[in-house]
Amino acid sequence: MPRDIHGLTVTASSDAAVAAIDRTLDGYVGFRADLPMRVEAMMRAAPDCGMAHAVKGYLMVLAYNAKVLPVARAAAEAAADLTAKATAREQAHAAALSAWADGEADKASNILEAILRDHPRDLIAYRAHHQVNFWLGRPDKMLAAARAIAPHWSAADPDYNAILGCRGFANEECGFYVEAEAVGREAIQRDPSDLWSAHAVAHTLEMTGRRREGIAWIDSLQNGWGAANNVKHHLWWHQAMYWLELGDYARVLELYDTRFRDLDSPLAKAVPDLYIDVQNATSMLFRLGRHGVDPGARWAELADKAEARIGDCLNAFTLPHWMMALAATGRDAAAGRMLAAMRDYAGRNASGEPGTNARIVGEIAVPVCEAVLAHGLGRYAQAVAAMRPVLGEMYRLGGSHAQQDVLEQVFLDAALKAGLDSDRALLIERVSGRHPVPVGRRRGYAMAG
Repeated sequence: MPRDIHGLTVTASSDAAVAAIDRTLDGYVGFRADLPMRVEAMMRAAPDCGMAHAVKGYLMVLAYNAKVLPVARAAAEAAADLTAKATAREQAHAAALSAWADGEADKASNILEAILRDHPRDLIAYRAHHQVNFWLGRPDKMLAAARAIAPHWSAADPDYNAILGCRGFANEECGFYVEAEAVGREAIQRDPSDLWSAHAVAHTLEMTGRRREGIAWIDSLQNGWGAANNVKHHLWWHQAMYWLELGDYARVLELYDTRFRDLDSPLAKAVPDLYIDVQNATSMLFRLGRHGVDPGARWAELADKAEARIGDCLNAFTLPHWMMALAATGRDAAAGRMLAAMRDYAGRNASGEPGTNARIVGEIAVPVCEAVLAHGLGRYAQAVAAMRPVLGEMYRLGGSHAQQDVLEQVFLDAALKAGLDSDRALLIERVSGRHPVPVGRRRGYAMAG
């Protein structure tokens, strides 16, 4: 039976088929722009391999786009059929994929954890676990997995940097900044093009207020990103965050137009509504608005895409960002349709016990989006009232501390404009109590403007 590059048995017809899976996974963990071509080559080389279909399905789920969800479900069905007589590990992957595609992220996470207990060198299980828990707001689980598998990996292993990058980011999100930075810098010394490790350090520099260092960090690495996918846009967004905090709004807009939104770039043209790019763009325009910066026509193209995605609730954290675009452009009717579609999604997916994503959308995303819309309409007390009950639960939408900050700014700005001083204190108490971000640091950038 063939084995993959990390020594795990794969039920496949040839070594070439397994090598194609390995190459696809290398492109995934390395955030390579040619990943779609690698997936196509993998399916040509391994059409009868259940793990190939599982890998393809995971990548489709991770697109967080309802248009490709049928492809993910078809991959899950194929993986289940083709692994019926395969190893227990491969069967578990088919089950995890099926659960995730059906909105049962909790179940998927539990299955992936079980795989990692028995197979700590399973790269796709580790990265899928990292991602699913990131979008559930569970850095503690991300870090626990990183620590559990660490003894089973070494610097001699292929894809070792992928392990380091996740470990660094998990440490940062749990507030262990010294270890996060050390791990991230170690990985970059090994491979300066490693985006996820660069990302872990960028977050650490953000959280510890080292803006000039952050700007230099991004500048020092950019020449190695030629083969990278949209994650490099997110790193440029981090640099824009540093400039924003330094008060150079012209530089922020320049980075918006030429780096992290950059509508003329091949990546933006290929996937103009990719969730991470949308989060980058809308959150930055909202922040600039708090500083009195006129973004010109930049909101319009985002609002167009928001209208086109009404009813797509696969990534709960993206929903408030879509709402920001609709609110900023005065598209109240579209905003109303979006809220109705979210409520319908939360109810329609609730057969007996609702699935993970349906619960998060109904319980957290709906009131947060109501608050975003009320804020946009100038109904600040209403925005505070909608958001107040879920302040301590917003982490369940997923996203990093730096990303979640924009939601906190919605609440803070509404409280300031409504004259509700007690709610300003409540924000610090509830959010800082849940997340290990230094209170002074969070207050510092959340209250700017």
